[in-house]
Amino acid sequence: MKEFKILEIKKSVFENNDERAEQLRQELKTKHIFLLNLMSSPGSGKTTTLKRTIEALKDEFHIGVMEADIDSDVDAKTISETGAKVIQLHTGGMCHLDAEMTSQGLKGLDTEGLDLIILENVGNLVCPAEFDTGSAKNAMILSVPEGDDKPLKYPLMFTICDVLLINKIDAAAFFDFDLEACTQRAKALNPNMQVIPISAKTGEGMEAWVDWLRDETKTWKV
Repeated sequence: MKEFKILEIKKSVFENNDERAEQLRQELKTKHIFLLNLMSSPGSGKTTTLKRTIEALKDEFHIGVMEADIDSDVDAKTISETGAKVIQLHTGGMCHLDAEMTSQGLKGLDTEGLDLIILENVGNLVCPAEFDTGSAKNAMILSVPEGDDKPLKYPLMFTICDVLLINKIDAAAFFDFDLEACTQRAKALNPNMQVIPISAKTGEGMEAWVDWLRDETKTWKV
């Protein structure tokens, strides 16, 4: 039988990405720019949460937003109404952003004068969790209608995130969602994860989330 070569491409890709991500993280640190990687499933309320977040912090920080989608510019148009600096990133069919793609997005955004940048990653709980974007912190949104079992189904996402926002708690009465069970499952995977129940629609819980982001951004800049 003819011999053939086996190339472990996945490992190579991840290792190269991790190196680029760490380089990018240090570059941003030097510039005193805090980059937040925000992830979630489609329909979780990510853009609505982001709008409220910008509104709460726009007088304290110069904010930039990178909207990543496979296609369309719907979210970028929505965020541009907040006054934040925004750029739309099209991934060409890919379901995630990696460090190099993030770097290209930052160049396109032009980070001059910015101190807080939020990357709204492509909407899903699988691929984005596998690639380090070079962000200072990772955050995710889980909405009540998605169910409290998501930490069991997508453990990696919960493992790599620093904060979990459980959104749409104003609708909890209409869904079979156990907040305590979800929190316990998430904490079992990541004991250091901050869990913050919110309603981006009503504003409930948003103060705690904004306080967390404010503190992290200020700490990063020191």
